[in-house]
Amino acid sequence: MKRRDLIRTLPALGALPLAAAPAGAAKARLRSAICAYSFREALKAKTMTYDDLVRLAVELSVDGLDLTVYWFPSMSADFLLPLRRLAYKSAVEIYSISIRSDMCRPTADLRQAEARQVSEWVDVAEKLGAGHIRVFGGTVPKGSTEEQAAGWAVEVLKRAADYSARKGVILGLENHGGITERADRILQIVKAVDSPWVGVNLDTGNFRSDSYAQVEKLAPYAVNVQLKADIRDAAGKPGPADWARLVAMLANNGYRGYVALEYEEKEDPATAVPRLIGKLRGLLKEYA
Repeated sequence: MKRRDLIRTLPALGALPLAAAPAGAAKARLRSAICAYSFREALKAKTMTYDDLVRLAVELSVDGLDLTVYWFPSMSADFLLPLRRLAYKSAVEIYSISIRSDMCRPTADLRQAEARQVSEWVDVAEKLGAGHIRVFGGTVPKGSTEEQAAGWAVEVLKRAADYSARKGVILGLENHGGITERADRILQIVKAVDSPWVGVNLDTGNFRSDSYAQVEKLAPYAVNVQLKADIRDAAGKPGPADWARLVAMLANNGYRGYVALEYEEKEDPATAVPRLIGKLRGLLKEYA
């Protein structure tokens, strides 16, 4: 292809809706990250700050941070912009924030309010320089059907994505129980939204059963990945996750993005996270 022909194709490529990457179609590009939720107790107790997470990322040679926002002291620029500056000066990317949301709202007013709340966090992400937000689909309200709830989630995501698109922020719908308990339902919602600004936030440890098969289904649509130490097998029995198998799935699907360690086990994260990050970085280098 001639250079001028390639340049003509670029605007059109940018307008395409998010689609699955065919296996082996692209070289994977995998980057390491830490999810702030790994240090939830310390952040909650204020014995650790978000600045401390940036410094830890430097110490562990981690590329990025996924900042769970639950313990943000403020949504104001006075907090957000100095944090963004520290991350930039430390060569650490705050590439994602993780928020609470429930999109299975049974009334139009509640769905509008939910979309507005997501939009407020889009503004926060923009101030931090984050290009992604993890969102939850929520649970089916009492007296409603799963089909109804899925339709409401689609409506909220469409509204939120209309706004996030104007800010350059991708929304990743996480597999997190409720309406997003199964891969097939998640894909139904994401495909119905049909936006290049909505994809899947793939959490390897959140499925209740048949986890590897469900991860395989979602991997082509992943816009962010959270890797956990444990996983449930086909029968729902928990056990240590086969990280090599999971990372290979991402690589085989041409995933390009961050793989964030989200640590939730009993060992003190101060010792567990450095050890697991070393293992993760080795695997990402091997498979990318």
